[in-house]
Amino acid sequence: MHFKLSRTNILYLSMDKELREQISDIMRHEVVPATGCTEPGAVALCVAKAVEMLGEEPVHVVLRLSKNVFKNAMGVGIPGTGMIGLPIAVAMAVVHGDSKRGLEVLTMPEEQVADAKCWLANHADVIDISVKDTSDKLYIECSVEGGDGTMAMAVIAKRHTNFIFLKKDDRVLLDHKQGLFQEQDNDDDPAEDNKQRLELTARMVYDYATMAPLDELEWLKETVVYNDAASECGLVGMGLHTGQILMEQARGDMVHTVVARTVAASDARMDGCTKPVYSNSGSGNQGICCTLPTYYYGTLKGCSDEQILRALTMSHLMSIYIKRGIGRLSALCGIVNATMGVSAALTYLEGGTFEQTGYALKNMINTIAGMVCDGAKPSCALKMSVGLYSAFVCSELAVHSRVVDNTDGLSEADLDCSIRNLGRLGKDGMNQTDDMILDIMTHKRNA
Repeated sequence: MHFKLSRTNILYLSMDKELREQISDIMRHEVVPATGCTEPGAVALCVAKAVEMLGEEPVHVVLRLSKNVFKNAMGVGIPGTGMIGLPIAVAMAVVHGDSKRGLEVLTMPEEQVADAKCWLANHADVIDISVKDTSDKLYIECSVEGGDGTMAMAVIAKRHTNFIFLKKDDRVLLDHKQGLFQEQDNDDDPAEDNKQRLELTARMVYDYATMAPLDELEWLKETVVYNDAASECGLVGMGLHTGQILMEQARGDMVHTVVARTVAASDARMDGCTKPVYSNSGSGNQGICCTLPTYYYGTLKGCSDEQILRALTMSHLMSIYIKRGIGRLSALCGIVNATMGVSAALTYLEGGTFEQTGYALKNMINTIAGMVCDGAKPSCALKMSVGLYSAFVCSELAVHSRVVDNTDGLSEADLDCSIRNLGRLGKDGMNQTDDMILDIMTHKRNA
């Protein structure tokens, strides 16, 4: 799969190079490879780091997780294991974990997975996992104890790979807890933090996507290669078989084909596919959603390679912008912001203007804003299909200059205000919803 990018008629941003670099850095910071669901991956990363500091196989592993991390790790498949949930992920991290691999820590050959299963069969009782009472949405704390009473602790917060505390026995190796409840992710690196503090707007996203030099965008080609490979796995039948069944019924219809091929990647990922995918804002499903429908639709429509690459940028960056207001983990499903990014990309591929892109986004806000996150699991593919069908409808209305009234629901005359309203709903308005979802999930009578 290759892009042939034209170097003619390249437009350049009417913004300075430093600002372009900040936007590019934000994308590279948020669009990264990951294996398996990112919450179990982040937990395994934290365990691996703690065990490495301990320097021996632990006799006790204690995990304290924020409710959002706990919820997203309960029912999702762990790559290459045929098993779900955190215990096997912990075992993999204990036996063969390597923290240098980041969110690809769970990528292991079959013999190492077998080792982890064997360890878990004999040591399940040494793992203690529970919810920590914290206001931080993304918090992972791992304490491990050695046979001679030695201890090590690692804490990840705010981002899935962001260690904020490391301790070996009584010696503190890293302590950035003072910035724990801020939205910024790099309190230990002021220069990086300043890049992430850049306040994006919908106009800024649109201008960067449509006019940035192509050599700043070419790295996004890799997102298609990775995520399409996961789709191919899902189409043979994984998870809920959503993509496989929809593809069988597509009968050449372009929209159904695009949705089927996209959600097949989610089928595979949620069922423990070992292939890494490119994630967006800490979520593999969001990365899949921002990448594949844009690429597939642009290809089927016969759009140029440059148009497709710019649409991919639009989809990923718009989702990042919207997600920032919602928060990295929320009771609001990440498919909401991801499919909003897709709606913007589809509108661009249809020749829509910035104003019409705003119409698509407002239409989406008033369509799927209530979709809740009830954990990572195979049926995430169903939610993705709902969001994608909505994206096509909302974009189609937008290119015909039809938009919800400013008096409707969360919408206002100003596009960025409308997006901020969605963020308020997801970040602050649904906290009680989050508690209720977790209570329901942990008290099922027939689970």
